[in-house]
Amino acid sequence: MKNNKSVIFPSATFLFVFKWLVMALIVGVLAGSASAFFLVSLNWVTNWRETHAWITWFLPVGGFIVGAAYYYWGQDVVKGNNQLIEEFHSPSQIVPLKMAPLVLFGTLVTHLFGGSAGREGTAVQMGGAIADQFTKLFRFSDDDRRILLIIGISAGFASVFGTPLAGSVFALEVLIVGRMRYEALLPSLLTALVADYTCHAWQVAHTHYSIPNVPHIHADTLLWVVFAGILFGLTSLSFSKIVHFWGDFFKRTIAYPPLRPVVGGAVLAVCIWLLGTTRHIGLGVPTIVASFTEPLAPYDFVLKLLLTTFTLGAGFKGGEVTPLFFIGATLGNALSAFVPLPMALLAGMGFVSVFAGATNTPIACTLMGMELFGAECGVFIALSSVIAYLFSGHSSIYSAQVFQKEKHD
Repeated sequence: MKNNKSVIFPSATFLFVFKWLVMALIVGVLAGSASAFFLVSLNWVTNWRETHAWITWFLPVGGFIVGAAYYYWGQDVVKGNNQLIEEFHSPSQIVPLKMAPLVLFGTLVTHLFGGSAGREGTAVQMGGAIADQFTKLFRFSDDDRRILLIIGISAGFASVFGTPLAGSVFALEVLIVGRMRYEALLPSLLTALVADYTCHAWQVAHTHYSIPNVPHIHADTLLWVVFAGILFGLTSLSFSKIVHFWGDFFKRTIAYPPLRPVVGGAVLAVCIWLLGTTRHIGLGVPTIVASFTEPLAPYDFVLKLLLTTFTLGAGFKGGEVTPLFFIGATLGNALSAFVPLPMALLAGMGFVSVFAGATNTPIACTLMGMELFGAECGVFIALSSVIAYLFSGHSSIYSAQVFQKEKHD
């Protein structure tokens, strides 16, 4: 009996590895290439908008284009990331492939006209939609389909940010808070690595950050990290609550969906004009980079939070993650005025911790911090992310996210 098991076990393992290695290569190449095209296109529309600032006055037009596209052609994919999470928990139908081009189009239009949004949601939805098309082709079971959705999410996240370790764990951690499916760990990691390599093979570069000064670990230093982590967590909670508030507000007050981003776009255009700057719209990467090296206005994170939650709540498309990076990094920058920790370290802690709290993914965010900033700051990043996760409450930017158990049990 033992001999039979020893023979069967390796063959089953090799079959499992081979199957998911093949799928990792296919999904990773396709999703990584899609992310590369998206990033190049996003960079082009961002640069064009920055040199033609008058385009922001046409945000209502862009809003109608996005709203109408989803209302008339994308009713079955309008839930975005939440749809991928729902299909993971309750498989019902294959995610339509049109989710990928629709979210790509919607995000580029949002950024072209000056909406405040990110890019993670776009890459994740493209990766998930692409991966799920192989469910019928290979007649995958519901359990295998769940792994397929995980590797699609992993591929999109890893390739759009250049963080394969964080991407592989994010795909596992974001679906069920408090529980990870370890059988999907190898497929998720393999796909993340392939997708990241593919994106780089297309000569697409990612933003680099640096934390040159990491202090020694002392009791008082860790207490300050805990204090900062609490503020990051409360900021995550505020972001989640406000984005859902604006989404519900527009649904209650405007019955015709394409009109919601039109009204929202008009308000945003006036706000941008009153602010007299485009620093707080789009991705805001230059401001994120600056937060590591120079003092910024202490209210930058508030403006980005309000503009992003309003943009997404009004029905524009794009992700939440890069704006969360902006909010966290600029909040950390502001805290450096009285918290005795290096500015770059506080910015880096905020960068990942606000994201950790808003998505309930502290492990993935810890890995992301180490991939982006170096392993030296790992303890500070991990402690801050976990504290932010705890203090963000049972909220999430993803309404379909399932909590396996209470955070404090």
